[in-house]
Amino acid sequence: MKVIQTQKAPAAVGPYSQAIEVNGLIFTSGQLPIIPESGELINDDIKKATARSLENIKEILQEAGSSLDKVVKVNIFLKDMNDFSSVNEVYSKYFTTNKPARSCVEVSKLPKDGIIEIEAVAEK
Repeated sequence: MKVIQTQKAPAAVGPYSQAIEVNGLIFTSGQLPIIPESGELINDDIKKATARSLENIKEILQEAGSSLDKVVKVNIFLKDMNDFSSVNEVYSKYFTTNKPARSCVEVSKLPKDGIIEIEAVAEK
C-alpha cells in the first residue's frame, strides 16, 4: 500500500490521505471543489465546482502515475440532484473516450457545506 500526496490538490480536511494505491489501483478520497492554491471552496456555481473537483482528482492521479483515462469508477455526491444535468455537461468533457462506471447520489450535507464531492478509482 502506498499513500499518494500532492500539493497540486487540496490537503485532506480530516485524518485521511488524498489517495491510496494498492494492487495496481488508485483510490482517491472525495474531492470537494477546493482551489489548492487559496483553499477557497467553490460553492456558488455547480459547473465550476464540478470542474474543480475533477481537476483535483486529475492532479492526484497524475501524482500516482495514472490519469483520468484510466478511471474505472466514479462516485458523485450532490447537495442538490437538480444539478445533475449541469454536472453531466462538465463531466462529459473530462471523460470523452473511456467512460467509467459511475454512481451519483444526493446527500443531505457534505463537508464544509460543499455542493459536490467526487471520488474515483483508477488503474495505475
